[in-house]
Amino acid sequence: MRSRYWIEVLTLLFALLAPASSFEADTIYQTNPQGKQEILQRDAILVKEDSSILVYKHFDLQQRRVEKVQLSRRSLPYIVVTSTPQDRERIVALWKRFGYTATVTDTSGKITKVFDAYIDFFPPAGHGSFFEAVPAVTSFPVQFAGGGADNVEFSQIAEAQIQNDVIKLRLTNGRLEEGKFLIPTTQPAEVRFLGITDAYNPSSQDVFDFSELLSHLKDIRFEP
Repeated sequence: MRSRYWIEVLTLLFALLAPASSFEADTIYQTNPQGKQEILQRDAILVKEDSSILVYKHFDLQQRRVEKVQLSRRSLPYIVVTSTPQDRERIVALWKRFGYTATVTDTSGKITKVFDAYIDFFPPAGHGSFFEAVPAVTSFPVQFAGGGADNVEFSQIAEAQIQNDVIKLRLTNGRLEEGKFLIPTTQPAEVRFLGITDAYNPSSQDVFDFSELLSHLKDIRFEP
């Protein structure tokens, strides 16, 4: 219930703030079977467009992160109304206000501020592909030292400390939890912490410009 409440709050805030601005990013229209154009996605950024596919990125309010969507032009027709580079920069700034923000310290001591943070899973060294879908998450799936397991949402975490395969969580309610990260696949996989930084290029084909192995990080502090 709590999660649903915050999704509704964020949806309302995003709807209020975006139209109130004097800009809009790219808008994707779809032509329905009756020949009428309908808005499929507002405040998006077009990544790629050719005769067969259309790829764009947008902010997913439920996941609170930037996602990339690919559409096939073999289905119903799509039309894209693009915006200016300045408008794209401003929509990225808006995305940063709604995603999870974290200050990340790696094992060398380097500190990076990361917006729209999330965790994703990749084949070791980026080679090959999974035989099953392993979705990105905005949570820490943890096997607790005292028994039991849970997906601890970023919204519940004030700080995560990582040492080898042990994760210590300081929750926003003051509780301390400790355990091991649970990889949601039986296949070999590497866990990466991703997001965008102040240097992120809105025209990038990626939805991140920060990507680091979770094992190479020692501290992650989430902003309220």
